[in-house]
Amino acid sequence: MRLAVIFEDTPPMADVRARSEPAHLAFLAAHRDEIKMAGGLRQEPGGPYTGGLWVFEVASKARAIELIEADPYHQAHPRPY
Repeated sequence: MRLAVIFEDTPPMADVRARSEPAHLAFLAAHRDEIKMAGGLRQEPGGPYTGGLWVFEVASKARAIELIEADPYHQAHPRPY
């Protein structure tokens, strides 16, 4: 099942990104078989991040939610999705 999720950053996410980026990127790499595409979203090139987008290829919506909730970014500061 292919799913796409858009995350919305809240003000505390800038600090979370700064502290947790290496762990977040390692998490994405470890799950690349299910998280096919992932990237930060900006309003303009070079501007601050305003969210993120993931494209999943997973067995179920429940599995996508498990992955989201296991991500170091989400564990440090849950954001709307």
